[in-house]
Amino acid sequence: MADTDLIIPDPPKSNFLKVLMIGLPVFIVQLVLVYFVTANILMNRAPTTSHSSETGQTENQDSSENPQDENLEERGKFIFVMEDIIINPAGTDGKRLLLSSIGFDVSREEDNKELETKQVLVKDIVISLLSSKSIMQLGDAQYKDTLRIEIASNLQERMPKIKINDIYFSKYILQ
Repeated sequence: MADTDLIIPDPPKSNFLKVLMIGLPVFIVQLVLVYFVTANILMNRAPTTSHSSETGQTENQDSSENPQDENLEERGKFIFVMEDIIINPAGTDGKRLLLSSIGFDVSREEDNKELETKQVLVKDIVISLLSSKSIMQLGDAQYKDTLRIEIASNLQERMPKIKINDIYFSKYILQ
């Protein structure tokens, strides 16, 4: 054999470089997609009040005649917010979580201050109620209206002087 007949093997190709060049950008795109899906689709927005100003001046004239319409105009003015309450639902042995932020719409500033001073009591009422519910109940979107009613009635029992107009879930994530 001559010296020219020697076959020199190709150097081994690096799979790590391929994974780094292709896998890392794909992973980053997935992270961005998961963030936007979680932030925009899965997280519930706080419901807005349902009265509209399409009727214009006639609505304002009617509100002076009916005192209940005056309460509608006051909605959303005083909202007490409890951020990031973490609850272990019933029957999950601590393996599942509910992360929630709740807003309490009250009529008067005094009620809002009262809720702030008794924040521990309000949290206890909310946590006790939500932790007694099962995953099936908490996962049902229509059951949230029932939760609002139950939370409001439990607060009314413990704090009868406070009038709650509505309860809003600004964050409701079940893991």
